Order: sequence, then C-alpha cells, then structure tokens
Amino acid sequence: MKTIGLLGGMSWESTQGYYKAINEGVKAKLGGLHSAKIVLVSVDFAEIEHLQHQNDWESCAQILLSASLNVQSAGADCLLICTNTMHKVAPTIEEKINLPLLHIADATGQTLLNANIIKVGLLGTAFTMEQDFYKGRLQDEFSLDVLTPNEEDRAEVHRIIYEELCKGQLLESSKERYLDIIKKLQAQGAQAVILGCTEIGLLVKQEDTEVTLFDTTAIHAETAVDFALS
Repeated sequence: MKTIGLLGGMSWESTQGYYKAINEGVKAKLGGLHSAKIVLVSVDFAEIEHLQHQNDWESCAQILLSASLNVQSAGADCLLICTNTMHKVAPTIEEKINLPLLHIADATGQTLLNANIIKVGLLGTAFTMEQDFYKGRLQDEFSLDVLTPNEEDRAEVHRIIYEELCKGQLLESSKERYLDIIKKLQAQGAQAVILGCTEIGLLVKQEDTEVTLFDTTAIHAETAVDFALS
C-alpha cells in the first residue's frame, strides 16, 4: 500500500472528511482491520484566508509549498491538496515537489465524463466559480460546459462557506438557499452540480435534492484510495 500525502486545514472541518473517507475506502476494498497509510500536514486557515482575500496568492503558494515539502519529507507517495480553491497555486507546488499531485479538478472531470455528464453546474468559493484555474481546467481538459450561479447567488455561496461552513456551522436556512441555487442551475440546463468546495458536502447531501450532486471531497478521496492500492 502506498502512503497518501494530505495537505489539509483549509478548513480542518473538511479535512477530517478526507481522513474518514480515505480510511473507509481502504477498509471497503481490503476488509478486516486495514486502514490507510496517511501523512497529514495541516496549515492555519486564518492565515490562508487573509491572504486569499488580499489577493496575495504568491504568499499562499509559498506557505503551501513549504507544507507540501514536509509531506514529501515524511514519506508520502502522492499529494492531495484538500481544498478546491487552493488548486489555484497547484502549478507552483507541482513544479517543486517530486510527488504526483492528484488534482481535484482532474478527478472530478474524469468522474463526470464517466457519468456521461456534459453540462454541469459549479458551486464553490467566488475564486473557484469565477476564476479560470478550476472552471477553465474542466472546460479545456474535459470539454465540459460549466455553469455558475448569478452574481448575487455566487456572493451568498461564498459567504456561507467562509462565515458558516468553515466554522462548523450547518444552518438549515443556508441549506435551503443552496438547494434553491442548485434548482436554478438545473433550470439552466445543468445535468448535475459539482459541490466544488470541500465544505459544501457537510451541508448539502444527495438525499436533499433530486439533482445529481458530485461531492469533490468524496471524489478526491476515492482517487487517493485507488492510487494507494494500485
């Protein structure tokens, strides 16, 4: 079994979901008392969040690169950045480490193709929904038609992530708002919706809606399990 490297803490609320999903995935495949070999380096999200909203992505990249090198030094065989948004700095990290980086957008894009999805809605932070590092990768590498909510809804999705979900607050009113936005994306022709922030799956579950949801945390974790056991 290979050792999975996790770069977490963005937020820790979702990183614990990675840890649980990966271990459950290994147990499901191997049975018995098997669990995953994991190296986890976790950062202080307050520092990252401040730099994000200052648009200082270079400083973000240096913090995550340093943490990634620690993951590598600890003996990991691959690296997962346990957040969608911070894949904005993935190229900087990938260039400097000697590990395969399992990119969350690639894992998601391939899963969508396997499910014959062509037109998909995307929820995430404003950075993920509005910038090209994630949405553009899905469009360019996987020929997906990616829809995002309108400006007002994007702002609300973003606010709920940072002010509530990253603090462990799961409010029914926010779930209803998300479900309403998901319905709007379906009305625009989305065959499914990507939960493109690793915290969203804490609030919105498949049983809450008839629209097919693709939870990036679950997809990314499954990709890690497949790598570890390959």
